[in-house]
Amino acid sequence: MKRWPDRERGEVVKLCIIGNSVAAPRSEKEAPFAGWGQFLGEYLSPYCEVRNYARDAMTARGYYTERFLSLLNLLQQGDVVAVDFGGVEQRIDKPGLYHSFRELREFLYLYLEGIRNEGAVPFLLTPAARCVFEPDGTVADTRDGYPQLIREVAAETGTPLVDLNAMTMQMLRDLGPQRARQYYRWVDAGEHPNHPDGLIDASHFNEAGAREVARMVAIGLSNAPGLPYGLVDAEAMAVAPPYPPLLTEFTVESPERALESSSRVAEAPVFAGPRPGQAVSAMQKFWGSAAPGTGYLLFFARGDYIGGTRVNEQGKWTWRRAVKWTAGDHVIEAVGISEHGLSAVGRLSFEVWDTVEPPIVLGPREGTISGPRPRFSGSAVPGVTQVMIMEGERLIAAAPVQKDGSWKVTHEHDWRPGTYSMEFVAIFSAIHSKPAPYTLRVHGVPEGNWIRHSTMSRLPCSDKCDHMPFAGRW
Repeated sequence: MKRWPDRERGEVVKLCIIGNSVAAPRSEKEAPFAGWGQFLGEYLSPYCEVRNYARDAMTARGYYTERFLSLLNLLQQGDVVAVDFGGVEQRIDKPGLYHSFRELREFLYLYLEGIRNEGAVPFLLTPAARCVFEPDGTVADTRDGYPQLIREVAAETGTPLVDLNAMTMQMLRDLGPQRARQYYRWVDAGEHPNHPDGLIDASHFNEAGAREVARMVAIGLSNAPGLPYGLVDAEAMAVAPPYPPLLTEFTVESPERALESSSRVAEAPVFAGPRPGQAVSAMQKFWGSAAPGTGYLLFFARGDYIGGTRVNEQGKWTWRRAVKWTAGDHVIEAVGISEHGLSAVGRLSFEVWDTVEPPIVLGPREGTISGPRPRFSGSAVPGVTQVMIMEGERLIAAAPVQKDGSWKVTHEHDWRPGTYSMEFVAIFSAIHSKPAPYTLRVHGVPEGNWIRHSTMSRLPCSDKCDHMPFAGRW
């Protein structure tokens, strides 16, 4: 156990946070956006100084090659470093962000080794849960196994762990879908001056949520073995926030009467998106406009009230349920409320997908031998937006999918001769398919041959290459 600093000498422990936007500090202009890292100091000893280096969309790869050196140079014996990755690295639809399990694991090993070599104490955090519930009301697991990977790395390396994913999942269970959104960056149109048209963000917290998550981190620190004694202010940590009330959309009195009324004083609300009949994911957002003077919309499915939202002065609105839609065909109905009465009923039909089929690889035809610059092509279910290409647990290319489902891509780098196991993954909204396995055989000049060796004085690309895979930008 590391020695607690000598208070008489004015010694202070630095607690440094590295990670992404969920922990990053926010200004008043960004409200209601808030990061838990900006409030962590409220729950720590005055002899612990928080330095928050978390930044938007920061990945384990990006921080390691662009910023980690600066952190290592300021660390001193006994300092503490919170390593908070795994929240954006799962985004396989974003090649610049995505890390396979293997890549994230390897980077975490490098972080832990580097921090310990400077005499500092690292601890790992699992990514916080998103505000998403299953149709049966249970909390949805939207993190694709990345929290478990981080738990395994912590156990393998003897690193203290703050299991923020488990703690925030329990927080969401306690709140339920009728309250949970009040801890997130999620506001109706006209509710907040910084977002007059509304904002739906199930990943990031508002100030109330960020403070509670910071308190959870402090609780985790107090329970994690291997950290310096006395980091946490026990009295501050013990004070839980007041329980948030039910949201307005769940406190409407007898909302079903709005469907039954024969008196209509305004035109029906308009759904601008999604398009009628469009295939959407289980967490689809809806948006549109309403007649002048409309202050609130009520939404119904199969005659049952499912929630509501404010309408701003310009008649715009945006809405999403915290609960997933089930797969299949749906019809949603909307009724506007104004001081003069009810609007006509607006309707929208849509189809929900909760899975997507893997893509089909048509070229190079499997079993044939390709040249060193293969041109991959194939088909996917219409509606799929991208096909991601993996080789050796690394994302190496992304192919846009046309409206008819066709796709093609040629990698910018020549392939060495040999046989390679690959995987192709289809992307639809936030859903990705199971990987389609594929074997590539490449013909070319073998390694070590004079024809190849004679040209090796020139490097085709450096670490700054944008042609995946790459090792970051130094």
